Amino acid sequence: MKPSALYERTDAAFWDDEHISRGMLAAHLDPEFEGASRSFAFMDRSVDWIRAAAPPATHPRLLDLGCGPGLYAERFARAGYAVTGVDLSPRSLDHARRSACEQGLAIDYRRQNYLELDLDGTFDIAVMIYCDFGALSAGERRVVLRCILERLRSGGALVLDVFSRRKLEAFEERTTWEEHPAGGFWNAGPHFEVQRCSRFADAVSLEQIAVIAPGGATSYHLWNTYFTPETLSEELEEAGFEVAELVGDAAGAPLDEASPTIAAVARKPTTSADGR
Repeated sequence: MKPSALYERTDAAFWDDEHISRGMLAAHLDPEFEGASRSFAFMDRSVDWIRAAAPPATHPRLLDLGCGPGLYAERFARAGYAVTGVDLSPRSLDHARRSACEQGLAIDYRRQNYLELDLDGTFDIAVMIYCDFGALSAGERRVVLRCILERLRSGGALVLDVFSRRKLEAFEERTTWEEHPAGGFWNAGPHFEVQRCSRFADAVSLEQIAVIAPGGATSYHLWNTYFTPETLSEELEEAGFEVAELVGDAAGAPLDEASPTIAAVARKPTTSADGR
């Protein structure tokens, strides 16, 4: 497995893979497992905290970026927001639409890349939860913040969370391999899985996963960037946001040196240059 350049991508999109996306959806829907989504109990607390920070009475139109199968979107809709959810996974969006229909929730789901948002109108609040922001390169983070700023009304809020530098301290550099004769998460058939975990400069980590099957080999790259309160605030402010609050997680826990995550509430200035 060759070393990668910083933020190097592969052509394999696991959210489009029939087998992997099925396993991802199952992980999302597990109420206790936090490998794909937060636990359901955490989501409930998170929505309560966000509703207090940006109530639906004053922030009615909510944009959920990376909405997956709609677990947060449904909670926001029940809390009184008019929700638009954006995601790339067809399987997750199919589930989200069916679930919303079954519950009588009017949620507008869109299959889009949030680096290339094509949406009408403006929003009062945007959320990007479970550290999606840190999976992007520095250039991609600038793009997504610009896209969000353009779609928010003047004074609108952005809520996002990231992994902290304390979380990076627990990251272990290693190379492992496993044989899966009856299939596994990454492939339905027999295969070998090789995983290499590496640290990069600028508080970045990479999990490289090589799946070696009879039909060939496929590689996946999972990047994470880790932040301090200062570096997160700097990126938000450079993009044109005003940082209103930093806390320890997306449910409003106090922020301290032991926090594995940092959550931010940022606002579009009321005198933003784009006039919205």
